Amino acid sequence: MEDFNPFDNLLCILLGISFTVWFTLLLVFIIVPAIFGVSFGIRRLYMKTLLKIFEWATHRIERGAKDNNHLLYKPYSNGDNRDLDSASEFEMSDIFYFCRRGVESIMDDEVTKRFSAEELESWNLLTRSNYNFQHISLRLTVLWGLGVVIRYGFLLPLRVTLAFTGVGLLVVLTSIIGFLPNGRMKNFFSEQVHLMCYRICVRALTAIITYHDSENKPKNGGICVANHTSPIDVIILASDGCYAMVGQIHGGLMGVIQKSMVKACPHIWFERSEVKDRHLVAKRLSDHVEDTTKLPILIFPEGTCINNTSVMMFKKGSFEIGSTVYPVAIKYDPRFGDAFWNSSQFGMVNYLLRMMSSWAIVCSVWYLPPMTREEGEDAVQFASRVKAAIARQGGLVDLLWDGGLKRGKVKDTFKEEQQKLYSKMLVGTQEDRSRS
Repeated sequence: MEDFNPFDNLLCILLGISFTVWFTLLLVFIIVPAIFGVSFGIRRLYMKTLLKIFEWATHRIERGAKDNNHLLYKPYSNGDNRDLDSASEFEMSDIFYFCRRGVESIMDDEVTKRFSAEELESWNLLTRSNYNFQHISLRLTVLWGLGVVIRYGFLLPLRVTLAFTGVGLLVVLTSIIGFLPNGRMKNFFSEQVHLMCYRICVRALTAIITYHDSENKPKNGGICVANHTSPIDVIILASDGCYAMVGQIHGGLMGVIQKSMVKACPHIWFERSEVKDRHLVAKRLSDHVEDTTKLPILIFPEGTCINNTSVMMFKKGSFEIGSTVYPVAIKYDPRFGDAFWNSSQFGMVNYLLRMMSSWAIVCSVWYLPPMTREEGEDAVQFASRVKAAIARQGGLVDLLWDGGLKRGKVKDTFKEEQQKLYSKMLVGTQEDRSRS
């Protein structure tokens, strides 16, 4: 018979008590409030505290940089004020203008930098925006180390637990709801389950979201379009209202989630071979919006993630259907964590771990008034008008470039536009001279 060790028994009791307290606090302060859609204001207080710490750290950095004669980071600016429509005569010295424009386009073009992390003006204890600031003071270094312990030792385990809870409940409950007959009761339970699970997932990111103009929220029989920064855009929007998702069928865990969700709600999933069939996609989207009992469709027309500074060209497919479009602008605050997903640099799992180990995800969401296609307006013009409204409301740069340039080459039409622009500068002056 083995000797009885009282210390092992005591250790088991302490671990049991710790887990009980942990899950009790989790249930009382996070999961239950998420179910009922209420908040105790803890996240807001947490955000204000972080802002004060960031302000103090920034002040220390600026003072340390001044004492050590460091140069503060200043963004590159081309400073180009040349009037392209001027009729001044071409001179040989103007060749330097073209050389300078070419170098500027390589160093600081307005497309490539939209696919990298947004530059920060201050230190958020996650990264430094200037490599000159390797060491300013011992207190800042200690503060950064304390932040690492808090983020990885407390916040990350808490958030991973919440994420598994939210996803697990989504899979189980939507699968159960799938056995109910179609009707109002099934729709009601489906919406409540989706809202509850997405709100739990939002808390897994410590997301602090401010919704504006809720009277313009998307309604059934319409299409909701938004700028795209991150895969979590879906969670941000779906935690305030239910949507029908559109996407490609995946395997693995994502495939299990998709299959369970479609049992409770008519989401639109496409096989890989069907995605390229534009007529099939348009037909299924059109059939969905014609049924006013179905949830509004959520679409990100950019087709790729942009770094929260601009909005790129909207694909016209979503705007050819002829349905009411509900624009939504999403703007993240990068001081607490960079929500942008650079898919060419980070995989999905790596990205989610980065999100869960950041301080918080803080963003604002604006619901814009519904828009419809005007008489004589084609799908491209309608898409551009909606994009401009989203960019204006979110304080984002409105770009004409295609987000597909993230992985593809520039189209010949864009090259021709630039060639015509330079040709106007050279040949145009000759025409003006001949007229005179």
